[in-house]
Amino acid sequence: MASSTCLLHSSTIAPAFSPPELRRRLPPTQLALRSIHRRAPGVSLAASSSAASPEVEKEPSPSPSPPNESALSAVAESVKVLKAAAKTRKVPAPEVLAALATIKKAKLDTSAFFETLGGTESPGRTWMLIFTAQGKLEKGSYFPVTAVQRFDAAGQRIENGVYLRPVGSLTFEGRLSWKKKILAFVFERVRVKVGPLGPLEIGLGGDASREPSTKDPFFLWFYVDEEIAVAQGKGGGTAFWCRCKRVPA
Repeated sequence: MASSTCLLHSSTIAPAFSPPELRRRLPPTQLALRSIHRRAPGVSLAASSSAASPEVEKEPSPSPSPPNESALSAVAESVKVLKAAAKTRKVPAPEVLAALATIKKAKLDTSAFFETLGGTESPGRTWMLIFTAQGKLEKGSYFPVTAVQRFDAAGQRIENGVYLRPVGSLTFEGRLSWKKKILAFVFERVRVKVGPLGPLEIGLGGDASREPSTKDPFFLWFYVDEEIAVAQGKGGGTAFWCRCKRVPA
């Protein structure tokens, strides 16, 4: 059974990002992704590849300008909003949508995203889907059922499951690839479990030697830290997840 508790840490709120003295000594790549923690304990199916809007943001230039201090501060506040939403599911949808919009505009350094998302060894890390939004973030809602994805950076694997205890579960497993901030994937098999019966596994075929690309479903990642992650699907829908415990087989 999937745990309903996300792995958010309880800690004293630190400054939005490092103070000016330290900031001058750190390169921009270390400044863009400093974790933001709250004093209160904070608390990831996927943004569908066929989500509402067909628009997918273009990959930024190879050397984008680093976010300024104002933008980083806005990201820090937005991250706090999302962590509160993950824990309570009571933050109003318009506030969550505004936070997602701020994070998407920030153009943060993505160099550490994949390792943070998928860990350094198999079976990787699991993330619970919290909230999905349509198109240009006009509307969105908390995801109503337990949906968890596992990303395995070391093994280049992905697993996507919806869990309806005690009724059963539906999971898809396959391979993934990562390029810049795009995680593309291809599912190879599906498992269906009903009640106490063992899972029924069905192969989906395809060329197992082909590396997933943007011709396949993919996620475009805008923010990943040790607790939450924000991405846009191929179809244009945006979602955010929180780290959770691994779902038993």
